[in-house]
Amino acid sequence: MDRRLIYLSRVAFIAALYAAQTIAFQPISYGPVQVRIAEALTILPIFYPEAVPGLFLGCLIANIYGPFGILDIVLGSLMTLLAAYLTYRLRKKVVLAFLSPVIVNGFGVAAYLTFLTNVPYLILSFQIMLGELIAVVGLGSLVYAAILRLNAGRIYQTL
Repeated sequence: MDRRLIYLSRVAFIAALYAAQTIAFQPISYGPVQVRIAEALTILPIFYPEAVPGLFLGCLIANIYGPFGILDIVLGSLMTLLAAYLTYRLRKKVVLAFLSPVIVNGFGVAAYLTFLTNVPYLILSFQIMLGELIAVVGLGSLVYAAILRLNAGRIYQTL
């Protein structure tokens, strides 16, 4: 099978999965206090480089359905892109890879959401980081363990 087709299929699948999970759990996916279940997928760049654009596109699509408009669509998606890229770059330092979405979203998303919600920056940053810790470290650890178990020996296969 053509490697480009496999790559694009994985990008599309990850994007669709992220967007669908975020929209399905909409009551807890948006706002100053959130646990975006789809953020568990942010560990995927540890295993698959195609997860970087997939997460970006998924977040972009999901944020179209959110309450914060174009600012969140653009900036939130760029924060996810940065976090996914850092996760990929830090993939050999798994603890740092797990923390990159927590830190990037905690500080970055809070920087613009504070203007949209009138919640003080430090409080908002703490709330977002807490939600990210639950999703990325809590749920993401389960995804990480499942991938290790299911794909033992094949996980770092590059395209």
